[in-house]
Amino acid sequence: MRHFLPALLLGVVALFGATGSIARPVLLISIDGLRPADVIDAQQRGLKLPNLQAFLTRGSYASDVRGVLPTLTYPAHTTLITGVAPALHGISNNLTFDPTNKNQLGWDWYASDIRVPTLWDAAHAAGLTTANVHWPVSVGAPVDWNLPQIWRTGTPDDRKLLAALATPGLLPALEKDLGPYADGINEALDGDQNRARFAVKLLQLHRPQFMTVYFAALDDKEHATGPGTPAANQVLEGIDALVGELVVAAQRVHPDGVVAVVSDHGFAPVRQDVNLYAPFIQAGLVSVKDGAVSGWQAMPWNAGGSAAIVLKDPADVAVKARVAALLARLQADPAYGIERVLDHPQLVAHGATAKASWFVLFKLGHEMGIKPDAPMPAPGHYLGMHGYDPALPAMRSTFLIAGAGVPAGRDLGSIDMRDIAPTLAALLGVSLPQAQGMALAGVTQATASQAVAGRLSRKSHMDVHTASDTRL
Repeated sequence: MRHFLPALLLGVVALFGATGSIARPVLLISIDGLRPADVIDAQQRGLKLPNLQAFLTRGSYASDVRGVLPTLTYPAHTTLITGVAPALHGISNNLTFDPTNKNQLGWDWYASDIRVPTLWDAAHAAGLTTANVHWPVSVGAPVDWNLPQIWRTGTPDDRKLLAALATPGLLPALEKDLGPYADGINEALDGDQNRARFAVKLLQLHRPQFMTVYFAALDDKEHATGPGTPAANQVLEGIDALVGELVVAAQRVHPDGVVAVVSDHGFAPVRQDVNLYAPFIQAGLVSVKDGAVSGWQAMPWNAGGSAAIVLKDPADVAVKARVAALLARLQADPAYGIERVLDHPQLVAHGATAKASWFVLFKLGHEMGIKPDAPMPAPGHYLGMHGYDPALPAMRSTFLIAGAGVPAGRDLGSIDMRDIAPTLAALLGVSLPQAQGMALAGVTQATASQAVAGRLSRKSHMDVHTASDTRL
């Protein structure tokens, strides 16, 4: 797709030079696992990312984004569209807490589990049209044209499931022109390329005023090969081209619009699995029969680079004391790679789920294993992982924004992930009163003032019919 890049960059530059009204259409693109330095230091890292790097000079950007606990995809993406921490929005992990596996590895797919209004809700309440392609926790969201993220078995029946849960009639109508939509479990680059085509078509056909689009392939490759590897970099360069295509489409549909690119977390190399299940089984806190959990009093909830510890009965003082003693012993053993254990008041202060009684934070290079009978130590089942303490520089994520009135070349510094949703709400002209974060003044105030100046300028030139009002 490299031969398209000059045209794409022209679209990006045109978008960044536009001016318009204070309330603006917004396209929100997420690149799962995109580290800020991959864009900011692209040349030094040998990365060719012309479309993403254009945001640095033609728009505004954060040096990094401080995320949520745990630094996982679903909690972070829900913070990105609500402006609150997981403790408030209710999406505490990628997978539901399911100690006996009755939900068969079910993820938190359903927007009904979000406890606070989202940007989709706010846009809908304001009468704006909305669209979505593959954003996490979007099944049943109040979106006019919704292709939610969902899978179950990894079989062809997943296509039927997605068609049933998407906006009625939307998927077959798009597939008539574009061919089959990507499987929900397809997180490779070809899956992102497929979904980008559908996103562009949605923009062209329906002109949504707020749209979310999610790309998964970078995260998938970073898990498989590690962050910053040649394979991961190749995928990121492919996604950069997709961003360019979306920017061009958005600029043509909404010349006065804004495009934001975000990510959910950083990444770190992994070398060792930590079997946190085995000590709980050995301590009699988890019972296993025929290889399956048959009972539990305390259970680790796997979050990759961390784990929530959930008590079946938080009021059981005796069990609580046993677990506290066990965690202290494990933290003292270097084999478990535990950096820190947060108690309940500490994890609540960090915005993590109050359902947990403790949060175990692993050291970089360690990840929680997935098999209760695995040996200790064992090689990492992935080569890259996240889920660690959001305070770690390696876990920081990305925020880029450009479009009508957004200041050019402005470094916003290090920002809180909870500031992103209220910033986008201000640009959309909608209300998100429950947000814990604040709209970024460096974006919203400058945007508003430039929009007013633009209107005055157009009025002053109206009588002479100059070309100064051209937005492209």
